Amino acid sequence: MIDSAIAKIALADLARRPSAALGHFPTPIDSMNRLGAALGLSQRLFIKRDDAISFGFGGNKVRKLRYVIPDLIAQGVDTVITCGGVQSNHARATAAACAASGLHCHIVVNGTPPEHLTGNALLNQLLGATCEYVTGRLDRKPGMAQAVERYRAQGRRPAIVPLGASTPMGALGFVAGVGEMLHQGARPDVIVHACSSGGTSAGLVTGVALHRLDARVIGISADDPPAAVEAEVRAIAAGIGDLLGVGSTALVDALRIEVDDAFVGPGYGQPTDASREAQTAAAHHEAVFVDHTYTAKALAGLIAYCRDGRIPADATVLFWHTGGQVALFA
Repeated sequence: MIDSAIAKIALADLARRPSAALGHFPTPIDSMNRLGAALGLSQRLFIKRDDAISFGFGGNKVRKLRYVIPDLIAQGVDTVITCGGVQSNHARATAAACAASGLHCHIVVNGTPPEHLTGNALLNQLLGATCEYVTGRLDRKPGMAQAVERYRAQGRRPAIVPLGASTPMGALGFVAGVGEMLHQGARPDVIVHACSSGGTSAGLVTGVALHRLDARVIGISADDPPAAVEAEVRAIAAGIGDLLGVGSTALVDALRIEVDDAFVGPGYGQPTDASREAQTAAAHHEAVFVDHTYTAKALAGLIAYCRDGRIPADATVLFWHTGGQVALFA
């Protein structure tokens, strides 16, 4: 466990940092006892409702952008360049944060331009973002770099926000989120969430460490293997340590990182039998909506861990709902 003096310094620094007024916090923590009973689970189940963030259709990216956007404005940035797929939740949240902050948003999208805009792609247009399409995921970074040069040539002051806003600054949103959860009186034994680019995971495990909470944080990967995600989490967490003035080594050494890619199925964004079960059960018994790309697979992971005993029968389990319900309308 991290030294209490180091934790105190880091949390004091975090409390002084500016955050944008994007939505209303705290997000609710609700019981999922009906879901647990329907599935025959004995664990005490709760849900942290970041899907209910009251800004830009919510989701975990809003927490990150609350810290990223003020930092960019302080640097004099007027144009934000980011990337994602056609139905990227991150791109939509970034477009919303830019619209509310007087910044232009430009999105490099991998995929084919849709004939009719739906879901997040439609919201991006309504929010005033501009989009350019590239062939594949590997083309996104070069595309963003080229966009920076174009906007600079126009006299703009652009900056890149990487996929998922998964930077040390963005991850501060989830360090703060753990504190928010504790102020709500929740002290779970296990936190389960969807992970991909590593920022949410890094913020949660760092928040757990700095608040000296004895809890497992299990990230259910939507795509990449555990070793790749864990490396990203450590790198981002090291950056958090530097931002908060406590250094990287002591912080990273205190982290407990768990990532599981067993629920990806045939591929990113493709449903599985387990994700279908989780999606249907959550809707039928809790009126909670999860998407097959991220949150249904994470909830499927939670259910499997509870069923087979990897999460003990007497544990209190919190599902951190990271949003994504707009994809249901794509």
